[in-house]
Amino acid sequence: MSRRIIVVTAVHAPSARFLPEAYESLCAQRLPAGWEWRWVVQEDGKTDQVAPFVPDDERVTFRQGRPGGPGTARMMAMAHADGDYVKVLDADDQLAPGVLARDLAALEADASIGWATSRVLDLLPDGSTAGFPGDPEPGAIERGTVLEYWKAHGFRAPVHPATLFVRKGLLLALGGWMALPASEDTGLLMALDATSRGWFSAEVGLLYRKWPGQVTSQPSHSEAAERDARTAVVQARAEALAALPWHYPAGG
Repeated sequence: MSRRIIVVTAVHAPSARFLPEAYESLCAQRLPAGWEWRWVVQEDGKTDQVAPFVPDDERVTFRQGRPGGPGTARMMAMAHADGDYVKVLDADDQLAPGVLARDLAALEADASIGWATSRVLDLLPDGSTAGFPGDPEPGAIERGTVLEYWKAHGFRAPVHPATLFVRKGLLLALGGWMALPASEDTGLLMALDATSRGWFSAEVGLLYRKWPGQVTSQPSHSEAAERDARTAVVQARAEALAALPWHYPAGG
């Protein structure tokens, strides 16, 4: 029986129209012999506006649920994550060629690595792409490195949480995505960094779409009081985890 990578996508009605492009980028991935992917698409809500964009493919599972934000939708999708690894793919983004195989190779080669990330390019409305400076050196990321950088650089992480590839058991042990109205993926990244070594690939792994309807472009996302509260609880969780005697792999 093949081993599986579960690709998890939270989607709401405004971003549903991008699902076919995300699917095309997933279908273009090539995995080693004995491996396969499954895509779990979880709508954040119950509408009739998402299903028409979900591909008719036996490898794709579509579910709906009460609205609670992308973190809630991803956690509900985990009920159907019958695989060894979990890869995040936001509905409006696209995987770059080869990223699943690269992520998989990094974690299969080193049992002490709990998660992987990769370089990101912004996908602009005119179809062009743009990178940004500041990527870390490729290779292993030691525990605590991401949190310390984040605190020292205005709460900007050196790696992008939208590129996460993670061992499923570790993700579940940490409680998954945080119960926040935004920054829930940063919260998971910081928890992973506090408890396990990571990996960064300098090859582009994700095209991160910039468009007017995306949640992170809305004024509410940058409202100071909420942003400060999100940042405080993300940091507090990560520091509490770092202070525990446990880290991944247990006993390692």
